[in-house]
Amino acid sequence: MKRKLLIADDETNIRQGLRAMIERQYPDRYEYAFAENGSEALSLVAGGGVQLLITDIRMPVMDGIELLERLQKHPERPEIVILSGHDDFPYAQAAIRYQAKEYLLKPIVRGELFAVLDRLEEELRHKDERMAAAGRRTIDKPARLAHVLLRESIGESELRNLLQEADLGWMEGEYAVGILRPLAGTTEALTVSSRVEQWLAGQSHWARSSIREGEKIIAAGGSDFFTRMLEQLGGHAQGRPYLALSSRVKGMDQLRLAYSQARQASKYALLQPDSECIEYDAIRHLDSGCPLPEEQIRKISNLIGMGRLPEIKRLLQQALDIRTVSRCEIGYLMAISRMLNEEVFDRVFRTYGEESVEILKLYKNAGHIENFDRFHDYYHHVEKLLERLDDYVARIRSAHAERRDMQKAVDYLHEHYREDVNMAVVSNHISLNYTYFSEAFKEFTGESFSTYLRKLRLGKAKELLAKTDLKVYEICELSGFDSVKHFTRVFKESEGITPMEYRSRKLV
Repeated sequence: MKRKLLIADDETNIRQGLRAMIERQYPDRYEYAFAENGSEALSLVAGGGVQLLITDIRMPVMDGIELLERLQKHPERPEIVILSGHDDFPYAQAAIRYQAKEYLLKPIVRGELFAVLDRLEEELRHKDERMAAAGRRTIDKPARLAHVLLRESIGESELRNLLQEADLGWMEGEYAVGILRPLAGTTEALTVSSRVEQWLAGQSHWARSSIREGEKIIAAGGSDFFTRMLEQLGGHAQGRPYLALSSRVKGMDQLRLAYSQARQASKYALLQPDSECIEYDAIRHLDSGCPLPEEQIRKISNLIGMGRLPEIKRLLQQALDIRTVSRCEIGYLMAISRMLNEEVFDRVFRTYGEESVEILKLYKNAGHIENFDRFHDYYHHVEKLLERLDDYVARIRSAHAERRDMQKAVDYLHEHYREDVNMAVVSNHISLNYTYFSEAFKEFTGESFSTYLRKLRLGKAKELLAKTDLKVYEICELSGFDSVKHFTRVFKESEGITPMEYRSRKLV
């Protein structure tokens, strides 16, 4: 049976090159899967079956280090090999911390790669033998339940066999799935876990597992099972846990649906931090058609660095109005969080480059609401990040204004307008980020780059039309236009008449 090897790299030629290199050496050893970023790789691993992962560090959406960090919570982690360039070598320490098996530098040396693959194959073979021996003795029910919940590709027949083997045949009847987790910031996680385990030992028709750190997934058949469990936990833990509970379902084939419902209900904990139990049946009818605050978020993005922080905070309060958030389906809040990331935080990074990345790293939790247990914690985290970015961008704008970079750009245009000049050329000439240059140029001149350049060229053309006998095609070339047809069209749009009509009027 072939092992599944996942190659994650944002460059297609590297992914395909690695496959070709490995296939030539091991023609029948691997089944291949590919991902362009860490997020895609994480989804493929969650789908099950991936035993080996070769991943780059620098990737869009989710880089290799965050991918390794996320995989620490996965019950079936593949063996991991990191690929990277020399400039990324400091990341080796993080790779080791997250239990990567090897760290290989690009360009890949075939012998080194093959030696690593051979060593990992030997380790996996021994692991398979140990698991086979353990399987003959007993089945690890928590691992089996986690396996079934994560493997979306499992068919109904295989699912039934796996659950029957683990003595979970009672799932043919009615049951519910709950996710139990202590609130963040408490020191009672071990106490809660211990109390749960003690209580479960005296019950029947239940199964438990864990996929994410600090939480328990419990499937149980009794109609009052979870009520009795919460009563048992009450008063024993200062940091009271909360329970996210699915609807009651019937049949093994409904297990993943129930788990999905419990997972959905768990997302509402940050909006209901004082609730002991959040039931899917209670939140399934919340408004799913709430209009997103696109205008407020767009304005926030435009105001960053303009010295109008109170207005930014007012707009944030409107965008994240708890009264609206509370009556809307959780996807509404998740969409707002995504918009803030894409339209505000990512835009600052794209515009002002890697200089802003240190601030974004400090507040990386703002990237997703699931990093928080209370709504107000998320809100204040975003607010603090906006304060830092506003101050940072204001200082950057001021610094560039003082250096007269834009005047240098304008002088360059007046010297080179006849040439094939564009914004990329000019921004590179004065060593400024392309996106930031676009905004700074408009702020300095009052016009966009393209409008300013077009007016400059038209001004030179009109001067030549009025003061020389040069032909239109010669004036077109001397003014920087790429063709007479384009020149004539632009000239008429601006002046309302053709170049020859303009010359005739000047000669009258």
